[in-house]
Amino acid sequence: MFANSLYYKQTRSSTLRMDAISRSSSPSHDEPVDDDHGGGYSTRMEELFDGDEEERAGKCEDEEEFVYDGVDANQVTGTTYREQLRDVLGPDDTSDTFEEEEVERSLLKEDPSEKFGDVDMEEHAHIIFDSPNPPQSPLPVMATPSPELSCTPLQSHTNPPEPFLLPSVSRLRSYASRSPRNGVHHNMLADISATIGFASPSSLWKNYPKAEREVFRWTVLHSTGDHLYGKRPSKAAIALGTSNLGSPTVLAANGLICAGTDAGRIFVFDFKQTLLCICGNDSSASTVGSTSALALSHDHTYVASGHVSGYIQIFDLKNPQTPARIVAPPSVQAVVSGRHEGHLSGSRIVSVSFVAGRHTAVVSADESGLAFYHSLGKVLFVEASDTIRILGNYPQEPGDEAVVPITPGIQSFRRRKPRNLLLAMATLPLGTVSHPTDAYHIVALLTINKLVVVGLKPSPKTWLKRARGNDTDSTSPGRRKGTLAWFPSINSPQDLKDEDAENKMHPTLAYSWGRTIRFLRVSETMMKQSVLNPRTSKTREVDRGTLVFEDTVSWTLDHAVLAVQWLNANQLLAFTAGTVSVYDTRTSKVIEHVSFNASFLVSPSLGYTADGSIPYPESSTDVAHSIRAYKGKYFFCAILSLVERGDFLSAIELTRSYYTGEAPGNRNGLPDSAEEQKAVLGQKLHELMVASTSYAFSEDRMTDSTHSSPDGRGVDRTSLFEGLVTGCARSCIALDNYDFLFEDLFQHFEDAGITRIYLEQLETFVLEGIIDFVPPRITQRLIALHDKSGKPALAEQVIWHIDPSCLDINQAIRLCQTHQLWDALIYVYTRALQDYVAPIVELISLIRQKSVRNGAGAQASSLRHAYKIFPYLIHVLSGQTYPSGEPLPPDEAEHAKNDIYGFIFNGTSAVWPSEGGRLILTGNGAEPTYPYARLLLRFDAESFLHSLDIAFEDSFLTDSSDISRLSIVKILLDIASCQDLPLSAVVFINIFIARNIPKYPQYIHVEDIDSHAPHDLLISLATSIDPETREDRQLAAEYLLSVYSPRDSSEIEKIFEEAGFYRILQNRRRHERQWTQLLSSYLLDPSLQTESLLPYVEEVLDLSKSDNHNVLPQDIQSELSEALGHLMTLDLQSTATLVDKFAPSLHEAALSSMGTGDDRRRFDYLLHLIHSQETDREDATPGRLHICAPLELLFIRLQCRYMPSGVIETLDRMRGDLDWQAAERICEENHAYGAVLWAMNQRGQPRDALAKAEAFEKQLTQRIARAIVDLDASDATVDEWINALREIGQGGTNICLEHSSVSATTALPLEDIWFQLLSSQLHSVQIVSNLRVVDGVDSQRLKSVALSSLRDLVQNTFASLVTISSTRAVSFPRLFKRLVDPGLYADSTPGTPYTEFRMILTGMLESYRSDGDMLSISQKLLDRDVFDTVEEYTKEKMRGWSVQSLCSHCHQRLLPHDRSGGPNQTDIEITVTRTAICHTSCQH
Repeated sequence: MFANSLYYKQTRSSTLRMDAISRSSSPSHDEPVDDDHGGGYSTRMEELFDGDEEERAGKCEDEEEFVYDGVDANQVTGTTYREQLRDVLGPDDTSDTFEEEEVERSLLKEDPSEKFGDVDMEEHAHIIFDSPNPPQSPLPVMATPSPELSCTPLQSHTNPPEPFLLPSVSRLRSYASRSPRNGVHHNMLADISATIGFASPSSLWKNYPKAEREVFRWTVLHSTGDHLYGKRPSKAAIALGTSNLGSPTVLAANGLICAGTDAGRIFVFDFKQTLLCICGNDSSASTVGSTSALALSHDHTYVASGHVSGYIQIFDLKNPQTPARIVAPPSVQAVVSGRHEGHLSGSRIVSVSFVAGRHTAVVSADESGLAFYHSLGKVLFVEASDTIRILGNYPQEPGDEAVVPITPGIQSFRRRKPRNLLLAMATLPLGTVSHPTDAYHIVALLTINKLVVVGLKPSPKTWLKRARGNDTDSTSPGRRKGTLAWFPSINSPQDLKDEDAENKMHPTLAYSWGRTIRFLRVSETMMKQSVLNPRTSKTREVDRGTLVFEDTVSWTLDHAVLAVQWLNANQLLAFTAGTVSVYDTRTSKVIEHVSFNASFLVSPSLGYTADGSIPYPESSTDVAHSIRAYKGKYFFCAILSLVERGDFLSAIELTRSYYTGEAPGNRNGLPDSAEEQKAVLGQKLHELMVASTSYAFSEDRMTDSTHSSPDGRGVDRTSLFEGLVTGCARSCIALDNYDFLFEDLFQHFEDAGITRIYLEQLETFVLEGIIDFVPPRITQRLIALHDKSGKPALAEQVIWHIDPSCLDINQAIRLCQTHQLWDALIYVYTRALQDYVAPIVELISLIRQKSVRNGAGAQASSLRHAYKIFPYLIHVLSGQTYPSGEPLPPDEAEHAKNDIYGFIFNGTSAVWPSEGGRLILTGNGAEPTYPYARLLLRFDAESFLHSLDIAFEDSFLTDSSDISRLSIVKILLDIASCQDLPLSAVVFINIFIARNIPKYPQYIHVEDIDSHAPHDLLISLATSIDPETREDRQLAAEYLLSVYSPRDSSEIEKIFEEAGFYRILQNRRRHERQWTQLLSSYLLDPSLQTESLLPYVEEVLDLSKSDNHNVLPQDIQSELSEALGHLMTLDLQSTATLVDKFAPSLHEAALSSMGTGDDRRRFDYLLHLIHSQETDREDATPGRLHICAPLELLFIRLQCRYMPSGVIETLDRMRGDLDWQAAERICEENHAYGAVLWAMNQRGQPRDALAKAEAFEKQLTQRIARAIVDLDASDATVDEWINALREIGQGGTNICLEHSSVSATTALPLEDIWFQLLSSQLHSVQIVSNLRVVDGVDSQRLKSVALSSLRDLVQNTFASLVTISSTRAVSFPRLFKRLVDPGLYADSTPGTPYTEFRMILTGMLESYRSDGDMLSISQKLLDRDVFDTVEEYTKEKMRGWSVQSLCSHCHQRLLPHDRSGGPNQTDIEITVTRTAICHTSCQH
């Protein structure tokens, strides 16, 4: 079912799409349409572009235009809007204009000025018939949000200033990871960082509106839709003679829009939606049936139609009622006899196409896979048609060559599904220039399995046959999908005026199978060929042309391709069921990709799904006939679409992104050369800015409805003007031309009285460092804006981001002094006035105020600004600008350094400026020598010397004749020799000098300073009492000692030891091999009071041992003994290893040094020691450890307390010289019963061990019984006793099993030892079972738990008894009889043991029965699984490999058959691999 409206979709490439949509969803032509374009831009632009209207009107008469008369056509009333806009965007490029334009112009009759929406015929348009579910408005329905248009800011000329490193992290320190010395410095760092911080460079564009980039914009073609989907006559009206025009089924569009219907009619429209004619009549329509294929001739004067009945008609548009030619399907008899060729009656024509520029030559194809060439000529005014079959075979029975009679006397063909279904067919159209391939009349045919290219002239010939290959799509659902499209020859872009063949682009064929699109370029090459003259019998060489096919690129999509259409010579449209993509063949990239619903499109074969002849899923995607493309442009339409919506900001941004190369997507319509693109786009961008600014500030727009709201409160349009400034600024940055931004645009804002908006938006670019040169009149306004707003910090940032030549010096200095904007003031002094001493003078005045004021508030306020002097000195003395850090020009840098060094290290007070200045004083009294350097040292010596340390690295002090590093060092020593400096300042002076003397030995000679200076420096560094700088002073002393050797080393060493310079002492003592002193220095070093000390101690012990004949010296051993307690607090285990390695005799001393309550640490010490020794020992035999016997017994005692489960393992490890009796006594005292039994058995006393086990069991049983009756023990204690019983029982069982084995060496009466073990356990069970407890839950619970555990113990023992070998078997009846003897238990418990014995045996039997059942089930499962596996394996083995009949490479039979049908007897070699079977010859 088809609805009754059409869509026209104009894309960035001016594409057309015709959708089917319900008429009820479309507004009528008379209904007004709301204009939602903010600002009325599209309706006002014509007033901004008034110009030479007469000239444009003359051009419009010659240009064909698309007149849009949809429901929204009344939105724009003027006729000159697009023409005026073209003055800005320029005329469309006509480089690819086809020669049929003159014919098109002759068919376009309407005045293009009557309607809106003219589209040049040079623009591509694809028209699509859709089914009934389209978008419900003429707004874009397939557009996707464009990706953000990125903008890379220009490189800033100023880098963010780095916060000054505070004194606590200066270069004079030994390391930088220190906390601030006081809160004042910490707060200053935060203040300075906040004052001179920057915004993120990406923040500039974060909130900038991005231009929406709509790729496709669908628009309703109302006039065309009314004709095709208009009201249809009823059945009664048709019976009375009313014509039924039908519903559209197929489409053709190249110059005209032709639509075929299911009633056999053809509607022909021009691109103004004017219905030119309807081809066909009622009589012919009833004969030929529904239109299934359509084609328009090259000159747009003839239309060819194919029908479902097999008929082909050709109409002359001058006489459309009657077909000019009819190709009727031949009779079966004519085909069988060979007298005629053609489509059989009832064969649906699926493709028809004109050949080259001819009107009477067509090719056609039907659903059965047959394709024909029809030459419809006349001889002596009589039709003389010639039909040639170019592809396919007539349908016939499989295996039968003859025609099969269906009915007597009549011959026909029995229909069957074609094996080689024809997917697509197309002839090569004529291009804008002639090409040698035009003479061949090329036809491309695509089937499921192959591509065939046929040339019809000079005689029909197959030029190319290409198999599909084994691609993944050949077996997928998309295997029956294939499309193709030609792009003809055109002039090469290099020289459009040159007609030489060298500059012609060859025709290109795009064809697809499944998901993959391939491109094939066709050209002609000449070859020499010898030709025999039959009359003269002589041969001569002639040039014969042959076609050459070249594969170029391929493109694979995510889904099967349904249709392809060329946009231009380099871009191809590809439609799938869910997307539309544009592919650029030059870059081999997808440049557009949007969503698309192909289910809306019309399928001409949908009617064949009712009887099941075509599956519905296959028919629903048969939409290639509903998609056509025609010439077009992209870029200009992209801009126009934004302008028409009134979004001039997005239009500017999109043009800028194209200029910078950031715009995504298609660039069709722009020159290929990058230089030409920039020239065109730069001009258009400037003109867009001018037009948009004029529109934004026009009086009509300022007073129109966009400034009012329904409630009368008005609309805030601030964002419009903010975006205008931002967009124009970005565009001017891209163009590198700021005249429009600073002159025209600023003047508009000034005239409108809204300069604040302009200044705030411009400021963002200034602070980001993107724009640094701003005219002084704008700079004045910007600084004054922040001054009046009370935001001096922003004014400061503006000042030092702008080029100094743009500043009003008086305004800037006055503002900075008023608001204490020191960064900006320094910038003005240095960059604008080239005065590098004035900032120091200003900051020195703050330092002086700090020294004379006493108020805490005043001191903190002045400190915050006074500390700026140090980063300023660092920057300038290093040759950089402050605060940006950019390099100064060499001459200016030398001048600045010379002035600063001369001022700071001046011996007396100086006058500044030198001419007409004032005397700069540092105090109220007499001025000392070097007053300014002395003042900075008093203020913060560490910060000042840190700055000098960085400045010393600059080469200026090497080349200068006025000052040098040596002179500065002498000045500092002179200042330090006075008594007016704080002690900390003197310390840092000494550190600075000591560290720089070895850094610059060629410039700072010790002898040039003073012969005693190095020695005095060392003494001063070591005798300072400041503990905070100890590491810093030690590092400085190390620096100095690298170039200086003191005279009295022993005295210096003593001083260093008192100062705590242990690192220096360690290096010296290591060098002199003083191991005892070296060990002492390591132990005393406060920086090594962690586990890191142990490696140093081990190294000293190792070195001293190697120096003393591999024996540790006694003094070292004594030193180590005294330090054991300290070392074990650092790392107990490492200390144990260290002592065991170098001094095992100190183990007792180490353990003794621990406190009386440190048994756990003693155990850890010995445990690590014993385990590490066993791990390091290579042989597995037990041996003597490095600990004495008392320590072994101590370890056993401690292990019984802290790790009883490992006692037996320890006893086994120590069995060599172990005192067994003492060990057994220790284990028994600590309740390690299992270890006692194991030890007695190891000593060869198994009977004694079992007797001991019996005694233990009686003792524990009595305890358990008392606990049950009296409840005098906790549950944990009872559990501990029960576990001890289990341990004893397991130990006794192990002894019995050991002596019951075949390999046992000791002959013992087995029955007696098992009886002894079981009787004692049964005795315990009998005692607990016969307990009489009072009524109580706890007593009953304890009895139940204990009795259950004891019974389990007896069961486990019986189970072990059953497992003993039968060679020395025990008599079970006699053993059981002895165990149930009542006299055995008469002395201890009343009653008989039968009850308990029965319960124990019953439980054992139930356990065995359960185990037996599980084994039976497992056996059955195993048998079944094994049987199934073996059966499957046997079947597979009997089956073997199945020999395939075709070769994996050539797909021919492996064994060809002879004529009799049997295999050929010729020897053929076949190769069988793991993955394939093929002919051996095919592998090479």
